Amino acid sequence: MTSPLDEADLRTRVQACIDEELRRQAVVLHELGPDVTDLLDRVGSLLAGGKRLRAAFLYWGHRAAGRADSDALVRLATAMEFFQAAALIHDDVMDDSDTRRGMPAAHRALAAVHTERGWGGDDARFGVAGAILAGNLCLTWTDELVATSGLAVDDLARGRVVFDRMRTQLMAGQFLDVVDSVRPWDGLPANERIERAQRVIRYKSAKYTVEHPLLIGATAGGLGEADLAHLSSYGLDLGHAFQLRDDLLGVFGDPEATGKPAGDDLREGKRTVLIAHTLSGTDDAGRELLRTALGNASLDAAAINTLRELITASGAVDAVESEIDRLATSARASLTAATGVSPDAAAVLDQLVEISTARTA
Repeated sequence: MTSPLDEADLRTRVQACIDEELRRQAVVLHELGPDVTDLLDRVGSLLAGGKRLRAAFLYWGHRAAGRADSDALVRLATAMEFFQAAALIHDDVMDDSDTRRGMPAAHRALAAVHTERGWGGDDARFGVAGAILAGNLCLTWTDELVATSGLAVDDLARGRVVFDRMRTQLMAGQFLDVVDSVRPWDGLPANERIERAQRVIRYKSAKYTVEHPLLIGATAGGLGEADLAHLSSYGLDLGHAFQLRDDLLGVFGDPEATGKPAGDDLREGKRTVLIAHTLSGTDDAGRELLRTALGNASLDAAAINTLRELITASGAVDAVESEIDRLATSARASLTAATGVSPDAAAVLDQLVEISTARTA
């Protein structure tokens, strides 16, 4: 059975657009000499993989408005992949992550280049500097792809409003995550811990993963206000469910599928809804264990398994799974209410609910 992500041969066309854009940017950078190839290589490696969810939501948002397939639309959708690449590169720096999609994270790969070549100075600092700049290049190229997509000027101007909001809110959403990682949770009521974690989900993940790409496409396509509101609700609920699933995979997922070490979210100390539910559902001993272990980069496999057992016994996994199911149902109800959406696009968007909340990466 064909994946909904491959309808209209979208993933293949997006990859071709990515490859062509990287070739074009290599020409632009050629006069700087061979050193900048390291940045291009890191971006190219990262963009060689991924589900292309954000590109798919933008594409099918535009088709939802009754608009036809076009190379210009695919180019606009491809901009979402460069935007995500920037977010992932910078996120890995902030989280001090070792891997991404089964490969060394950009800052780690660049640090290794520094070491292999016997250069002076601190290799880790070099890697971080290079990764920040690689992410910034991706942001620049995102803007170029949008501006040169070839979509009609009026359509692009409408979509640009949502595009600009997405960029601003994601950057601030990343900062919310940084703030919550250092602001104490001790003594907070259970509902406040959950609310804080949900606020980070909304602005760091849910909006830029589903809602904003979908609305960029649909708004550029001229979809009516009532249907845009329903698609917004669909996108927020599905984006929230997507991140909750990602949080579960970050603790229980198979490294072969997720591309990151097992339990990496626990080592990074992520303050997720899953952890908030665990704190509420366990006893004092369990809360103390979680407080001392969460964020310990040296946790071994045995310690990770102990924490997994604690999280499961607390009822947190069941609570998060129930919330994912509720959000998926709500997203589908909002999609059904969007009666002005093209039936073909609605069918694909319905299938993307399943893809976005699947129990495997």
